[in-house]
Parts: sequence; C-alpha cells; structure tokens
Amino acid sequence: MMRSRCSATPTWSSASAKWPALRPAGVLLDILQRTGHKGYVAFLESLELYYPQLYKKVTGKEPARVFSMIIDASGESGLTQLLMTEVMKLQKKVQDLTALLSSKDDFIKELRVKDSLLRKHQERVRRLKEECEAGGRDLKRCKDENYDLAMRLARLSEEKGAALMRTRDLQLEVDRLRHNLMKAEDDCKVERKHTLKLRHAMEQRPSQERLWELQQEKALLQARVQELEAAAQEGKLERSSPYIQVLEEDWRQALREHQEQATTIFALRKDLRQAEALRSRCMEEREMVQLQCLALRKDSKMYKERIEAVLQQMEEVAIERDQAMASREELHAQCAQSLQDKDELRKRVRELGEKADELQLQLFQCEGRLLAAEARLKQQQLDTLVLSSDLEDSSPRNSQEKLSLPQDLEDDGQLSDKGGLAEGENPEQPFVSLRKEPLSLSPHDAGPSVGGEPPEKERRRLKESFENYRRKRALRKVQSSWQQGEGDRGNTTGSDNTDTEGA
Repeated sequence: MMRSRCSATPTWSSASAKWPALRPAGVLLDILQRTGHKGYVAFLESLELYYPQLYKKVTGKEPARVFSMIIDASGESGLTQLLMTEVMKLQKKVQDLTALLSSKDDFIKELRVKDSLLRKHQERVRRLKEECEAGGRDLKRCKDENYDLAMRLARLSEEKGAALMRTRDLQLEVDRLRHNLMKAEDDCKVERKHTLKLRHAMEQRPSQERLWELQQEKALLQARVQELEAAAQEGKLERSSPYIQVLEEDWRQALREHQEQATTIFALRKDLRQAEALRSRCMEEREMVQLQCLALRKDSKMYKERIEAVLQQMEEVAIERDQAMASREELHAQCAQSLQDKDELRKRVRELGEKADELQLQLFQCEGRLLAAEARLKQQQLDTLVLSSDLEDSSPRNSQEKLSLPQDLEDDGQLSDKGGLAEGENPEQPFVSLRKEPLSLSPHDAGPSVGGEPPEKERRRLKESFENYRRKRALRKVQSSWQQGEGDRGNTTGSDNTDTEGA
C-alpha cells in the first residue's frame, strides 16, 4: 500500500510542475491514462485510505481499511495493536473456515455413508431382482422340461398302445393260423380215414377168379335145374307110379326149404348190410364227434393259453404300473425333498444376506457415529483454541511473545493494507494454506517447529523479525510523509478541489 502511494505521488508532482496551466482534473486524468491499471488501483487505494468519503462517493462502496488513519493518530503502538487485531481476526476466520470445512467434510462423509447405504440397498435390490429373474428362468426351464417329459411320456404311451395293438393283432393272427392248421389237420385225418376205408373195401372185394368160379357154379346149377325140370315133365306122364310121387314130394319140400333158407339168408344178408351201414354211419359219426371233441379240446387249450397269456400280460402290466407308480412316488418325494432343501438354502442365503446387510448397516452407523464424535472433538478443540486466544488477547505482552508470524510478514502486511486479493488469484488458497499451517497461539499448542528448533529460539527469531518490520515500517512512514508534503506543495489546487468535492 505504501509502495503504491510512493509510486503515485512523484507522478503527480512532476505533472503539476511540467504543466502548471492545466487543470488538476485533466492532469489527474492524464496520469491515470498514462499509468494504466496500476495507477488506477493506486489512486483508488489512496482515496480509500486518506479520503474515505470521496472514495464512497466515487465507487459507491464503504472503505474497508482505515488503519492508516489509526497509524497517523496512534503511532507504533496502535500499529502493533492493529496488526494483532487483524491477525486474530484472520485466525478467527481461519478457525471458522476450518470448522466449516470440517463440518463440510463430516457432511461429505455422512453423504458418502448414505451413498454407500443407498448403493448397498441398490445392490441388494439388484441381487434380489437377479435372483427373481434366475428363479423365473429356472421355473420356465422346469416348466419346459416338464412339458417335454409329458410330451415324451404321451408319445411313449401312444407307441406302447400301438405296440400292444400290433401284438394283439399278431396274436389273433397266430391264433387264426393255428386254428386253420388244426382244422387242416382234422380234415387230413378224416380224408386219411376215408382212404383207409376205401382201401379196406377194395381189399374185401372178391377177385376175378372167384367171380369166374361162381359164374361156372351158377351155370352148372342152371343146367341141373333144367335137367330136373325136364325129368319133372317126363315124370308127369308116369304119375301113377308112387315112387315118383314120393320123390316129387321130397323135391318140392326140399325146394320150399331151400327157398325159405334162401329167403332167410337174403333177409340176414339184408340185415347184415343194414347193420354194416349203420355201423359204418355210427363209426363216421363217432369219428366226427371225436374230431369235434379234439377240435374243442384244442380250441379250449388255445383259449386257455390265450387267457393265460393275457393274464400274464396283465400281471406284467400291473407290475410295470406298480413300478412306475413307485418310481413316480420316489421322484415326487425326491423333488419335494429337493424343493424343501432349495427353499431352506434360499432361506438361509436370504438370512445370511440380511445379516450381512444388517452388519454392514451397523458398520456404517458406527462409522457415522465415529465421524460425529470426531466432528464434536474437532469442535471442542476449536472452542478450546478460541478460548485460549481470547485469554491471550487480554495480555498484549504475552500475545506479542506467543504470537507466531510467518517469515514473509512484510508481504502479508502489504496484502492487509490493500484489503483484497490480486486478480486471477484463487480466494481459497490462503485459507487452505492457513488450514494446512495454522498459527500457534501458545507454546503448548505450537509444538516443535518444522526445522526442529526449540520454542525459545523460535520466539526470539520471530521477535527479531517483528522488530525489523517495525523499523522498515517507520522508515516507509517518514518517506511517504515527505513525498506527500512535496506533492501537496506542488498541487495544492487539485487537493483543495478534491477536498471540496469530498465534503
């Protein structure tokens, strides 16, 4: 601040000496135009420090720094007190900003904890959705497998029914062929018996020689009968003889007996033929009955075998049905057991997940409580620091001895005189640096220095630097007062005008 004032004052004096006829306002405008932004800043700073009312009228803002007036009025003791006050204000501001930053950090940590909780819940919801989708896919797959198994079972049942129908048809065809075979065997037996009868009849038939002998005997008998008839006709003539009559009577009687015997033989032969015919018919009927009985026996045997086969098939089907039902019950029991195990495992996994989530929530809550405790501890430490600073403000001597300033105190004083930051500088940088390197208020709070120096040596070094700063400040004050007096002598009109305008 003092440097800018020193650089601006010779410019005004040289301009007033070089162009005395010009008006002070024009000279001031020329100076501002020639010096540019730095001159404009120096001019505003001078107005703010020495003419606050004019500064308020020109800029419309209240002046932020008035300690130059205090320095002029109070001297070095006022400067020391002012510097201490400003340093304490900065420390208070740094402490407030540190508390704000710590509260913001705690709030950020709480937000992080809440974000982690939210992410945990989102992860749990996503996991539950994935489990639900996986269960849906498993259910759909099981339904598809069940449908495929049902279709396969229906197809196998149809194939089994078709195979049973084909087996039944083949069995009926076999039975029909067997019946035809037995019928053909019976017909063959009947034909064979008829053939045997014909052969026997042909064997019983008389031969050709026997027929020729019988014909010769018949011819002889006919010749004898003719002789007897001729003798009988000759004997009619001699009826008178008794011997002839007796012979005729004997002959007639023998002829009657012969006829009776021939009739009896004929009747017996007729009866014999009828008996033989009846016998042959009875034999045929007997054979037919025997054949029918044999056919019925074979049919009954065939039906019995068929019934036994059907019963055996029914028993096999019943056994297969019992086995299928037993296997189905076993599969149902296994499926139910597997479902129960799966439900138990899912329940256990869900319980373990809930337990893990609860433990995670408890961990997050513990972290939140720990962060809150740390925040309270920091707040208590800050309150302790503020209380100690308030106690130290009561004794200026102790505060001068215990106050630790940085090595570049001169530059900080210039920044405090300007009351603002340079253009393009980040306003958070000084607070960050102050937060990283806080000012120690007491030897107990300060601790060992960076270089490892003891507290007494560090205090002595700071005291020497502060004395050097006071000497430099006094020299600058003398030089600035001399330059200000010379400028007032060279440009009295301009200062009077500005004073009038400020009033």
